[in-house]
Amino acid sequence: MTTPTPAPGTVTMYSTTWCGYCHRLRTQLDSAGIAYDVVDIEQQPDAARFVEEINGGNQTVPTVVFPDGSAATNPSLAQVRERLGV
Repeated sequence: MTTPTPAPGTVTMYSTTWCGYCHRLRTQLDSAGIAYDVVDIEQQPDAARFVEEINGGNQTVPTVVFPDGSAATNPSLAQVRERLGV
């Protein structure tokens, strides 16, 4: 699966509706003013497969993709800021 990379200064978060870690990160991103798109892996099978590829076969969320194409699983806000350079 080819996944589009986010625009500079933004991230794409692969998530589920029930994930507490995802809700926490979204709240932190909102507070920090960091733009993001959310992809629900339960609604998009291709996205679920992408997350599995990144996470050794596991559908671990949140999985965050950065503008440089790299990804992090369950990153902290500090890690997201560092990777974005903000």
